[in-house]
Amino acid sequence: MTEPTLHHIHCPDAAQGHQMAYWQWGSPTASHVVLCVHGLTRQGRDFDVLAQALCARAPASLRVVCPDVVGRGKSDWLKEPMGYQVPFYAADMQALVRHLTPTMLDWVGTSMGGLIALAANPGLEIRRLVLNDVGPVLEWQALKRIAAYLGQPVRFNSAEQAAQVLWAVSPTFGPHTPEQWLALTKPMLKVASDAQGGFVMHYDPSIALPFRALTQEAVAQGEAALWQLYDQIQARTLITRGAQSDLLSVETAQAMTQRGPKARLVEFAGVGHAPMLVAADQVQVVSDFLLGEA
Repeated sequence: MTEPTLHHIHCPDAAQGHQMAYWQWGSPTASHVVLCVHGLTRQGRDFDVLAQALCARAPASLRVVCPDVVGRGKSDWLKEPMGYQVPFYAADMQALVRHLTPTMLDWVGTSMGGLIALAANPGLEIRRLVLNDVGPVLEWQALKRIAAYLGQPVRFNSAEQAAQVLWAVSPTFGPHTPEQWLALTKPMLKVASDAQGGFVMHYDPSIALPFRALTQEAVAQGEAALWQLYDQIQARTLITRGAQSDLLSVETAQAMTQRGPKARLVEFAGVGHAPMLVAADQVQVVSDFLLGEA
């Protein structure tokens, strides 16, 4: 399978609900589901390379599901922007898992997708969990860096131009070939609906509102709650960290190997926040962890 199938599920909210899109790879009836949840400004097609690699190893027994978190990709935009927060996203993912009815559930969460896993975990039975460059302590300087570009109005004449511009704010994602980066960029765009034409970003700019409302004090106060959620994890857990990450510190990653699920830690050289799980070594590590016997 070289392309996923697109599906939607209705999720409740305070304004008559919304549709969340998800991309599905592999066997549509497989009871082993790997749920891959993307980062703050990203969308489910980020996991195309990983999904294809996983399905190639287990073609008849695996389903890889990659949702577009609400406000992104092919999912609806919320009427109430303050709904763009992790607890609400976690409720959507719990609804998706109930819809998929897996007998075996694994989770790959990149950045925000990992935080959603922490919040959703108490209501789910996750067998294996990959936290991709995220943990209970979020470095404030990294959050400020992200806030500087989040939701800013941009317009592109072509996908190639967009790839060049987005690379300028995404060098920490690590080395990629031009072809790889263009493939990662194209799902990030949608055709502009106004007379000016061209392409704009796929996500609702209003996702920036609750993010920008964060204060350093609030983030620090939230650490205890995130550690509590982390300590409750029963799943076998892998942390993948960009060696130059500014969001997940070495100290936090090391602490995560010593408490809670006592995660295994793998670092990728030449990468910051966050590994895109496209490079062959990154795909190998995650695939071996999810599908290996040990």
